[in-house]
Amino acid sequence: MYKNHRISLVLPCYNEERGLPEVFRDLDLKIVDEVIAVDNNSTDRTAEVARRLGARVIRESTQGYGAAYKTGLRAATGDIIVTMDADGTYPRNFIPILLDVLIDEGFDFITCDRTGHKDKPSNRLRVLGNDVLNFFILLLFWFRVRDSQSGMWVFRRGVLEHLNLTSDGMAFSEEIKLEAMSKPNLIRAIELPVYYKERHGVSKLHIWRDGFYNLFFLFRKRLGLLGTAPPLVEPTRADLQKQPNA
Repeated sequence: MYKNHRISLVLPCYNEERGLPEVFRDLDLKIVDEVIAVDNNSTDRTAEVARRLGARVIRESTQGYGAAYKTGLRAATGDIIVTMDADGTYPRNFIPILLDVLIDEGFDFITCDRTGHKDKPSNRLRVLGNDVLNFFILLLFWFRVRDSQSGMWVFRRGVLEHLNLTSDGMAFSEEIKLEAMSKPNLIRAIELPVYYKERHGVSKLHIWRDGFYNLFFLFRKRLGLLGTAPPLVEPTRADLQKQPNA
């Protein structure tokens, strides 16, 4: 519990037995009320390690980053949801800082920017790919984001009612930002810098394949070719009462 808000942490997991202990090493469980680890067909001891560390493990058989996240977000019960990869790259000690900004400043959605501070230089091809995708988001959707591929977000659970999240793959990272940051009348969103570290375990990213897929996804999203996905949370009674003819 943090400032009278229940906090859920959602971790998509695919063969993350090495990364999970690093995540829990400095995770403040006095702040985070539940940790949901989504086991996305892992072939190592991910589920066992997650349970031993105190996470609630949920299995998602549809392979993909977005599929794992959708399952975890549906299961989250907190008033505020925090997400991060389970490889130890994102800063757990930034969680209370980001919560302070979200709660005290009245934001609904925070996405984190890893590009300004790193313990070691990133793969230059990844940096270039991120920059290219950021450029096309500006070109196609008319707003600027510095790190479209970041996987750390902090947001109020009710935000999910307003997001059309269709991707089961790596494009989920950019899609959740597109949905949240393109609705200023509904969602007050901001991007804030964080540091990140070298990952524990083997990277699951296929740079060329995922890069071109994410770029193609942006065009399909812009052209309205992706359809409508079911909401990840049901509207509350208060929200239904605000809608006309409810």
